[in-house]
Amino acid sequence: MVNYRPILFVIGLVLSKIALFMYVPTLVAFFTGTEGFIDFATSVIITHCVAFLCLTFGRTSDFKLGVRDMFLITTLVWTIASAFAALPFVFINHISFTDAYFETMSGITTTGSTVLSGLDNMAPSILLWRSTLQWLGGIGFIVMGVAILPMLNVGGMRLFQTESSDWSDKSSPRTKNVAKNIVNVYLSLTGLCFLGFLLAGMDTFDAINHAFTTLSTGGYSTSDSSMNGFSHSAHWVATLFMFAGGLPFLLFVQALRKKAPGALVNDAQVRGYTLLVVATGLAVAIWLTLTMDYHFLDALRVSMFNIVSVVTTTGFGLDDFTAWGPFPMIVFAFIMLVGGCSGSTAGGLKIFRFQVAFALLRKQMMQLIHPSGVFIQRYNGRPVTDDIVRSVVAFALTFILTIVFVAAVLGMMGLDAVTSITGAVTAVANVGPGMGTIIGPTGNFSTLPDLAKWALSFGMLMGRLEILTVLVVFSPAFWRN
Repeated sequence: MVNYRPILFVIGLVLSKIALFMYVPTLVAFFTGTEGFIDFATSVIITHCVAFLCLTFGRTSDFKLGVRDMFLITTLVWTIASAFAALPFVFINHISFTDAYFETMSGITTTGSTVLSGLDNMAPSILLWRSTLQWLGGIGFIVMGVAILPMLNVGGMRLFQTESSDWSDKSSPRTKNVAKNIVNVYLSLTGLCFLGFLLAGMDTFDAINHAFTTLSTGGYSTSDSSMNGFSHSAHWVATLFMFAGGLPFLLFVQALRKKAPGALVNDAQVRGYTLLVVATGLAVAIWLTLTMDYHFLDALRVSMFNIVSVVTTTGFGLDDFTAWGPFPMIVFAFIMLVGGCSGSTAGGLKIFRFQVAFALLRKQMMQLIHPSGVFIQRYNGRPVTDDIVRSVVAFALTFILTIVFVAAVLGMMGLDAVTSITGAVTAVANVGPGMGTIIGPTGNFSTLPDLAKWALSFGMLMGRLEILTVLVVFSPAFWRN
């Protein structure tokens, strides 16, 4: 049976925090005398009132959450929080709720797709709010990936179960300590990214916004030209911190706590992620040097930036990589699906699932060669059990089926095949830009039909919450006592 009152209480807590973060752009609008003060103040009041009602009616002395409750909370929190966080976009930008919800869902899931244009002349308050949503979504997904998904065994995440995934009373202090350490690492890296952008020539406002959206691998910018308007050194700073955002944050904590940087280097997932970025980055850089008349250092900068942006599902744009020819297009289409590491801010299928699949393939081949042999499949020194393999296979299947479903909906809206397929991929993998003239790196999603935007918003939510977390809620068995 679902415990509705604790769930309502948790939703109230989340909405109250959303309202508190709205104070920052409200104060920015007030003290700078720019547009947005009344609009943000109205949004704060509405969100606070609903949060108060949820906290009042949801308060209970018997606060217990089971596995079923965690599935429902995970889906409802992201869905409802996006609805209230969309209010400033409706009030300030005077856009429809559909567009506002799409922009917010894209922000809070750190996807980076946008329906807005004219960013260079937009109110500072709304630009800061977009960036803040991505920054909050990034840390939210890290905590969910470290603490909640391993407990629910979604998509093979039990491979990464630690004390931070144990919600029993005896482990509560350790869980809180791990969460606190992750937040501290996230804050520290954000601060370093901000300083890096300042040193690279950005002004303070741009540096703050881009630090928020770089580390969270979100990709929102303060300019329609994305990162093209900034210095080459800013591109390298962004590449470095996008790469850091795609690493497992729990390993950052372990490396700092034990003063052992080897915790990062020795991890199979990190090694695979690094190898993928370096190999594809160099391959595309060589291609650009040989076929597009780039100087090698410029080719390396542009290539590594775009490769890291896509593989970490950040979505920053630097040049139009869809015009680089067939080979880079194939590379980008592949890494768009792969994504970063588990427990990072990146989306996609995640590196570890590919590694588990290759290990399973290797085991199967050895079994064919030696039918009587006994081969134990391991990952990072841990045995890969049958339930983890089943979970990984189920996730991969539903990931592909979700892309097919969203692409079919977009196709029924009259969109061309490239826009439909890459739009679905970029939404479910939480990448940001698609391919083609409409939603490519130089376009946006504003011209799509409303139903297409709702389908893409659904795809973003599914991809960010590891798909099975949402599908379980729609299952009739979930609602049976």
